[in-house]
Amino acid sequence: MQTIKTNFSGLIFYKRKTFKDNRGYFRELFLEKNKKKKFIFDYYSLSNKNVLRGLHLQLIKPQGKLITVISGKIFDVVLDCRQKSKTFGKFFSTELSEKKNISLYIPEGFAHGFCSLTNNTILHYRCTNYRHKNSETGIFWNDENLNINWPKRKFIISAKDKKNLLFKEFIEFKKLNKIKW
Repeated sequence: MQTIKTNFSGLIFYKRKTFKDNRGYFRELFLEKNKKKKFIFDYYSLSNKNVLRGLHLQLIKPQGKLITVISGKIFDVVLDCRQKSKTFGKFFSTELSEKKNISLYIPEGFAHGFCSLTNNTILHYRCTNYRHKNSETGIFWNDENLNINWPKRKFIISAKDKKNLLFKEFIEFKKLNKIKW
């Protein structure tokens, strides 16, 4: 498994090995020796083409996430919400797919979102913290101040995600609630 660093502290790609033969293939998803984080919660999602999810994060019990596309293809976006970070308020985007066979580790303190570029897209998430429903929040995917270059599509968005905060509202909310990360 190859580790590829990004310009964002802690944001890392993992290029995994694929073992192919006439039956199909076998892939490693994660090797603990490559990441010193403890993952305690796994889940997966299924999305149809043009579904946009995010940008999501938890305030009280932030999660580090290892994102792997099991089937399909996504346009993935992470936003650095760590106020002491050199990349605070900046976003990172990439395409992830079953074919590329790359996972992305997203550290605690990032908001995460994606849009599905294919039908029946399955994402596998490994998380460093359990879901904490009462501290879940979101940042509006199309906040003009963030200038995220989403693919030009008519997206399918949940009612909950349509109510997400603008980034400046999110920062103010963090200050009011004395959330220090």
